[in-house]
This record gives sequence, C-alpha cells and structure tokens, in this order.
Amino acid sequence: MLDYKSAGVDIEAGYKSVELMKKHVQATMRPEVLGGLGGFSGAFSMGAFKNMEKPTLLSGTDGVGTKLKLAFLMDKHDTVGIDCVAMCVNDVACAGGEPLFFLDYIACGKNEPEKIAEIVKGVAEGCKQAGAALIGGETAEMPGFYPVEEYDLAGFAVGIVDEKDLIDGSRVKPGDMLIGMASSGVHSNGFSLVRRIFTMNEQSLARYYDELGCSLGEALIAPTKIYVKALRAVKEAGVTVKACSHITGGGFYENVPRMLPKGMRAVIRKDSYPVLPIFRMLMREGNIAEAMMYNTFNMGIGMITAVDAADAERTMEAMRAAGETPYLIGEVEAGEKGVTIC
Repeated sequence: MLDYKSAGVDIEAGYKSVELMKKHVQATMRPEVLGGLGGFSGAFSMGAFKNMEKPTLLSGTDGVGTKLKLAFLMDKHDTVGIDCVAMCVNDVACAGGEPLFFLDYIACGKNEPEKIAEIVKGVAEGCKQAGAALIGGETAEMPGFYPVEEYDLAGFAVGIVDEKDLIDGSRVKPGDMLIGMASSGVHSNGFSLVRRIFTMNEQSLARYYDELGCSLGEALIAPTKIYVKALRAVKEAGVTVKACSHITGGGFYENVPRMLPKGMRAVIRKDSYPVLPIFRMLMREGNIAEAMMYNTFNMGIGMITAVDAADAERTMEAMRAAGETPYLIGEVEAGEKGVTIC
C-alpha cells in the first residue's frame, strides 16, 4: 500500500531530527524569545527596544553555496551552519545592527536525523557567536530533487538598530582610515572557482601541506568569521564606524565601493596585512591573475571599516579585545567612487 514514506519522505525521521536539535537550539535563546520550538512561527518580543528613538529593523538572507560540496566529500557537517549564519549576520552588523534572531532552511534528498542535527548544531554555534536566537527553521525532505546524500542550507537573520546609529557611509571623508579584520580563510565565497582549481576527492582534501599547517580540506572548510561582537565592541568603545563592508562574493572590487559615498575612493595597500597561505596556493595552482584574486576572494580580510583617523587605534584595540585581528589597510581619498589596490 502506497504511503508518504514509500514515496521517500520519512515523517518519523523529521520528528527525530527535531528532538536531536532541541538542545542546540535551546542554547541560543534570548529573553525576548516567546514560546518554544515546534510552533508554526517564532515569536520575539520587541519590548526591550521600545526606548530606542527610532527602532529600525534590518534583515539579511544568504546560503552556504557550493562550499557544501566540500562538506559532502569530507562528511563534515558541523561547521557549515556557522557559515550560513555568518553570511547573514555580518551583513546586518555592517549596517550597525544587532542581530536578534535567525531562521534556517535545510532541503535534503533524505532526512538523516543525526546529520541534520549536526548541521543545526553549527547553525546554533553561529547564532551563539552572533548573540542571535535560533527561533525557527524548516527541514524539507525532497526525494528525487536532491541526491540522497546531499542537502542545501540557507538562512535569514533579523536585527535592529536605532536609526541615528545606521552605518550608511554618508559621513565618510578624505583621510578616514580603513581597518580590516582578518578572515579565517576562503569563508563561503568563490568555491565554484576553488573546485575548478583543486581536485575534489577524499584523498586530495586529506593531504597535509606545510604551507597551510593543515590538510587542504581543513583549510577550505574553516568556517566564516562572525564579526558581530567585534563591531559591537567598537561601538561600545565610543567609536563611530562611518562605513563597513563585508568582503564576500566579488572580493574587494565589488564590495568596498558599496560602503563609499559618491566622490570617495578607498586606497588599500596589499602589503599592510598578511595574505593567507590558502590564497597564495589558489593563485599559484590555478594560475589566476592577482587582480582576479582580489575580485573573487577576501584575500585574508573579511570585514573592512572606515573610521576617523583619530579613532583608528581605539578601534583596533576594541577589535583585539573582542578576539579579532585588525590591520590598518588603507585610507579614503577624494576621487571617483571605487577602490585602488596598490
């Protein structure tokens, strides 16, 4: 007799997935969260923000992209959730916002509860790093659409900022300093090119490289840095961040101009910080032009802020205190809107 399970959708596995992920989700809760896991929607009280002059909601959505192919090959699923959260909350933080809550969406060919729980464990870890609550999500079992061993992962974050504290780049002026925070590696962008450069199989990913200090797979799957706490620390130090850029797909050339007003140009010095070994390896093994590297990858800098020159040292001290590694990588000049890398 035909039923949903024989069609490839295991409802019981879905129930087990929820039970296994509950402890991870619970660890992300904030006082504003109302209700528990399992409702049709997630409820979040805005009472704590009623004293803001003009509370303004911010949102961000993104996925992990083809980096997931690496997770499949390595059978390692506990960090891609961090990537998913990072791609969303870093964008919210770029506008000066505090991430409040996050929702995830997992679509898979076959619901393996232990694997789903590992994915959500990573999502929860990312939420904890960002101070956001994981208030809901969806696991969709889609047989015949995804291969049984594969899945896709995406997410959605909501944050808040007082309108007067929005970071929109409008106050940037010539002489402002550009401070970059170190990335952990490739993060979650450029993997379609990465997969063309390296042979992607278990043997090649397990190979250890002295220049990386780890295996190729370990270097590539390192989760995306979450910069929320560092940016919050800068604000708490009394520094006004005038502009902020999350270096994602499109690298420096696409993302840095997005933080600048008309008539301002960013000048970034390549020798102002150490380019991570994985990028030198990618450039060498793929025979990729340097300009294309800066137009595709973060090259070791995951987030760039613009601050008044007088605030540069205080900014870097706050970032260090939050556990990040900052570098003074350049300055703003008057000129055609864009970026010069020299």
